[in-house]
Amino acid sequence: MTETKAVPALLRALNERTVLEAVRTSGPVSRAEVARQTGISRPTVSLVLRSLLEDGLVRESARDPGRPHYGAVYYEADREAAVVLAVDFGARAVRTALCDLAGEVRAREELRSRGSVEERIDTLASTCRSLLRTSKLPADLLENAVVALPAVVSPADESVSSADLPGLGAADLRQQLERALRVPVTLENDVNLAAIAEQRHGVAQDVADFGFLLVGAGLGAAVVLDWKLHRGHNGNAGELDAVRNGRSDDVDPCAAAISKQATELAAGKETLLELPYEVRDLFAASRAGDAVAAAVVEETARRIALHVLPLAATLDLPLVVLGGSIGANAELLAPVRRHLEDWLPFPAPRLEVSALGEAAVIEGAVAAAVDAALERVFQRRVRA
Repeated sequence: MTETKAVPALLRALNERTVLEAVRTSGPVSRAEVARQTGISRPTVSLVLRSLLEDGLVRESARDPGRPHYGAVYYEADREAAVVLAVDFGARAVRTALCDLAGEVRAREELRSRGSVEERIDTLASTCRSLLRTSKLPADLLENAVVALPAVVSPADESVSSADLPGLGAADLRQQLERALRVPVTLENDVNLAAIAEQRHGVAQDVADFGFLLVGAGLGAAVVLDWKLHRGHNGNAGELDAVRNGRSDDVDPCAAAISKQATELAAGKETLLELPYEVRDLFAASRAGDAVAAAVVEETARRIALHVLPLAATLDLPLVVLGGSIGANAELLAPVRRHLEDWLPFPAPRLEVSALGEAAVIEGAVAAAVDAALERVFQRRVRA
């Protein structure tokens, strides 16, 4: 008897998720169009839409004036059924975005990171309240938050390790954030979220398997296999810093390392560069024809290629996306590709610069937060 009740309930939940996703991505959309897109019968679509209307997840909408309507009723997702908070909790800055269920940013703010992790969490809570006031949305609509961390996050219990910021490894970090924000919080590695954003909105759309390499102040990678993020057994998939262990030569492609290299190469030479050899200045000087800067960029490309190599050699990926303040410079693509073609015994992966730039992490946090909010809404409906 229990199984008989459970099967229709599960089927109903699956139909509701499918219909809601069709309305979210295609709205305003008619019942007939939803049925065609999902393969669900029109009577079932009508029942599902009625249920979603009653629960405030969709609403009737004005028709698209560019299409014939033949008197049909159109539906769209109710963007304000809930709001979510996305956070890029970086070592240098904390980016925040308050979004509706359509993923539209209703308010955003960026603050420089200062003080201890506890102080930064207090500031984040204050920022969240400010975002809600700016958006003019009720505070009780806030459903959940996703916080991106420059750290390894265990897929088993969300414990944090290998953090770039002292204090992030606290055993109760998630609980601290939940007490401050007063909503459920999900922790995730920042590069993993950047890869999710690239898959949803960037150059990795329609690509089942790809790698995302973020090179900036730090280094990290994420791998997507068969459309899913591959975290690894301990959450350490993509921790490419380990590639440098056991080597005597310097193959670090991050900001501090290439600034050090620029200092060494510039000694006694005529150059446009000036201390402290910031990343932006290095690439600008290289584009202007500065020989020292060009040599630094060429060496940076070689070092990046050495970190792409294990991803390409072991996974045979069709695409690797480069992001971060260093990786997103398009002039790196050709020399990185040249090195990979020299080193690999099979065709090198296609290389692309991230389409989302510095916004990749926060965009990924938005996508994950909206997904989590919808899951929470459906779980409540199933229990009801």
